[in-house]
Amino acid sequence: METLDILALFVFFAGVFIFINTYFLKLPSSIGLMIMALVLSFITLVTGWLFPAFKEGAVGIMEEFDFSEVLYQIVLSFMLFAGAMQIDFKKLAEERTPVIILATTGVILSTVLVGTGVYFLLDFLGIHLNFLYCLVFGALISPTDPIAISATIRRFHLSQNLNVRISGESLFNDGIAVVLALTLLDLAHAGEDHALSSFDILYIFSADITGGVFIGLYLGYLGFVLLKYIDNDQVEVEILVTLALVMVGTYLADFVHVSAKQTAVIMGLVIGNEGKSEHLSNAAGDYVFKFWSLIEESLNAMLFVLIGIEMVIIPKQPVYFGAGLLAFIIVLAARWVSVATPLSLMSFKRKFEPHTIGIFTWGGLRGGIPIALSLSLPDFHGKDVIITMTYVVVVISILYQGLTIPRLLRNYYGIKKKVTVTEKTKL
Repeated sequence: METLDILALFVFFAGVFIFINTYFLKLPSSIGLMIMALVLSFITLVTGWLFPAFKEGAVGIMEEFDFSEVLYQIVLSFMLFAGAMQIDFKKLAEERTPVIILATTGVILSTVLVGTGVYFLLDFLGIHLNFLYCLVFGALISPTDPIAISATIRRFHLSQNLNVRISGESLFNDGIAVVLALTLLDLAHAGEDHALSSFDILYIFSADITGGVFIGLYLGYLGFVLLKYIDNDQVEVEILVTLALVMVGTYLADFVHVSAKQTAVIMGLVIGNEGKSEHLSNAAGDYVFKFWSLIEESLNAMLFVLIGIEMVIIPKQPVYFGAGLLAFIIVLAARWVSVATPLSLMSFKRKFEPHTIGIFTWGGLRGGIPIALSLSLPDFHGKDVIITMTYVVVVISILYQGLTIPRLLRNYYGIKKKVTVTEKTKL
């Protein structure tokens, strides 16, 4: 098949997924898409078992086309830029400090705890995986999906402050976790060539992050200046400017060997906040933000299609799936620790709503970013283990946590669901 045929196939399935979820399932996007990805995986596996030629064709497609390069160079950068554009510092207001602390310390704690726990778990199961690659898994599985939990929060009588904290933390931890995962991956590759000193580790981290921030700030400000002088009626020009920014920023950051993903996040923050500033309300039109919201939703849908087909070529090792099941428990426990620790320390000076830790923990659903990261990893010993564990953790997280959090809020915490106008009319 040609490249355009493959792209058309993914776009078609993504459109079907979104249509079915919007008009029939009516679930939060991540939950609905994951259910359909599981159905696609099952249909693909059964069809491949009944018709070996179909399986051979699917395997050929997945092996012929380098999806990892596309995911790394385009999809991740686009999704991070789109997600960062949604972060409004003005809405965060007083919650800015706890959000940033939760997103940074939470991701670091989660990475260390999950990576260490998975390292000993795999060793117990007889699977050897370098400790740094275990930390890579810990980092890539740490981002949470703000869309699913925000949709649930709006249905219940939860405070606006809690909603801002949870959604803000989810949006911030995406970029931080991606940068940390890719930096750890650089360390793992460097460690295979020679032993790393403390200076080497510090240099790689500082170069990746500082360089990405610098390029992101420069290009973000440049894009803002361009958008400021473009009339909002020229929608296509504004959109093309933002597209060019992401593409050029990714290429430039990779060229100078710094974090392209950090660059995308910083550019998104600059464009998203300066473009909506009150004193320059016309810097970026509404259609720019709607366009990037559509891009994020579409890419997220295509990722679920890809992970559904990817299961055809992943070795069906029961021990890998068992590791993924146990890894979910580790990930959930690490989420509790990474949330409870900073919240408990901040509670001495700041008041938090009751059950905040529990809601943060159970509401920390995993989504498209971990899938994109796992599939974009270069080849190394143990990659199949990481992809399989990511798949299992994301499936359980979205379906089990996502479908049970309303009951958790209603039964365990005694939080009542909001009564909508439609429901009042029915009553």
